[in-house]
Amino acid sequence: MIRSNALPLRGTLRALQPRINNYRLTAAQQQRHYRVSARNCANGRPQSFKNQLYESTQQRLKRERAEQERYAQYQTQSQGGRYTALTFALVFFSTGAYFLGTLKPPSLPTSSTTNILELEPPRHNISQSNLQAAWADFVDIIGKENVSTENGDLEIHSGSDWSSYSRKETEKPFLILYPSTTEEVSQIMRVCHRRVIPVTPYSGGTSLEGHFASTRGGVCIDFRRMNRILAIHKEDLDVVVQPALGWEELNEQISQDGLFFPPDPGPGAMIGGMVGTGCSGTNAYRYGTMREWVLSLTVVLADGTIIKTRQRPRKSSAGYDLTRLFIGSEGTLGLITEATLKLTVKPKSQSVAVASFPTVQDAAKCVAHVVEDGIPVAGVEILDDVQMKCINDSEATSRRWKESPTLFFKFTGTPTGVNEQVSTVRKIVSSSAGQSFEFARNDEEMRELWSARKQALWSVMSMRRGPEDQVWTTDVAVPMSKLPSIIEATKQDMTQSRLLAGICGHVGDGNFHAIILFNDNERKTAEAVVHRMVKRAVEMEGTVTGEHGVGLIKRDYLEHELGESTVDAMRRLKLAFDPLCLLNCDKIVRVEQPMPEEVKAW
Repeated sequence: MIRSNALPLRGTLRALQPRINNYRLTAAQQQRHYRVSARNCANGRPQSFKNQLYESTQQRLKRERAEQERYAQYQTQSQGGRYTALTFALVFFSTGAYFLGTLKPPSLPTSSTTNILELEPPRHNISQSNLQAAWADFVDIIGKENVSTENGDLEIHSGSDWSSYSRKETEKPFLILYPSTTEEVSQIMRVCHRRVIPVTPYSGGTSLEGHFASTRGGVCIDFRRMNRILAIHKEDLDVVVQPALGWEELNEQISQDGLFFPPDPGPGAMIGGMVGTGCSGTNAYRYGTMREWVLSLTVVLADGTIIKTRQRPRKSSAGYDLTRLFIGSEGTLGLITEATLKLTVKPKSQSVAVASFPTVQDAAKCVAHVVEDGIPVAGVEILDDVQMKCINDSEATSRRWKESPTLFFKFTGTPTGVNEQVSTVRKIVSSSAGQSFEFARNDEEMRELWSARKQALWSVMSMRRGPEDQVWTTDVAVPMSKLPSIIEATKQDMTQSRLLAGICGHVGDGNFHAIILFNDNERKTAEAVVHRMVKRAVEMEGTVTGEHGVGLIKRDYLEHELGESTVDAMRRLKLAFDPLCLLNCDKIVRVEQPMPEEVKAW
């Protein structure tokens, strides 16, 4: 059965054998067919089905042989080679993943404050190559003559003899810039922002707590060429000025129109620094501090953006009060390039009176009585016996003074009003153990009597025993009811220290100053006296600074006065306006953790 069926099958195979033979081509024949088919395709002639079949089969065989060869090669590789290749691949892909990760912006903070422990130190680029390249940028902006690298300029802009902060040798700017317009300041800040260069602003240079020390190097912007009055609006009682205009020069010019700008800090102070520190002066009791006399500011931010905080009306409810925010910010949030200031009418009459007392506490009690009676004196200043002796010894004024605690009163208003104030104050002095009372009868006597108060700092500086002596000037303020106690305690502390140290200040608003002479051997003693003075003020619900500002000296005391969370909120504010920490870095709040020995134990 099987044999009979196989015969027809064999016959069939024999019949098909010629056709099968046609498909059994040798390798050479296959290659020849492949070349012919390729030429046919190139000539645009369609291939036959058979040629397409040959070509497809040939390509498939080639791919299989190539895969087999690669596999065999991999199999023959050493174990070490495979490990090396795998390691390289992992490193390559890990590096790529890290790079892509850095392109993603960091997540925004979710807390409302920034603790110093959460911060990394600022990363500025103060390399020589970067600063030298920036020098060329600055020259293009303000001209070569307004970019200084002279060592004398660098020294002047690094500190002063009257500053309480003793700078380190490394704390010096690389160059000084002298812009003349807001736009030039903006362009300078764009360069600094792009190159991550720290900036220290400089106006009059009279600040006392290390405000313009270049702790991070970089550049210093001196505003001395921006010293003009831009506009006076007599009918509106305001004026627009640039930051390097001195308050004395301003008053001299506007007095011709019967106008008056009340804040009066130390001689040489300029509007930019006065705004930056929120200063006051001898008229603060009657007229208030700098904060009450600034209407609007033009500010250049850290990235060069220019903003104006508000318009010129006397009051506004339009949004956040950015004007007050920048007052007292000490150049850490932005650079002030214009200020619109309120003015008042110059008093028709004014006078000065001087009264001496047996003790500084008696003098402070007299001030408290004047304040309680609501007498509208323009100012009340105090100088203790040491301070009066320094004025006499320095011969800084045209007369000799009684060397005992002395009050200086300033009266302004109508002639009748001034006479009434003088009479009332005379009675209070007499009932407060006053030993003498003298008032000015004309302008010449008024200048003479008031001159002693203005010479307080300079008279102590003139008592230096040698070039190694330094002067520490600081201030605190307390509620008026606590003023006699803190002045008496501070006076006793100074006497026990055996340092040449005096007290003066604007006691009409609870603010007084200490001026201490010391050398390197006495530094720790002076630091201890100041530390106890500040601690005493905080414990009496006072402030670590009434008008000098925080700078570098007072920043670590803020937590004791305001609380850690409040300072953390200030730090967040600093980082919001200046995330790269370019502007007057290290002032007011720390942006880097201190060394253990830097912060005094409370």
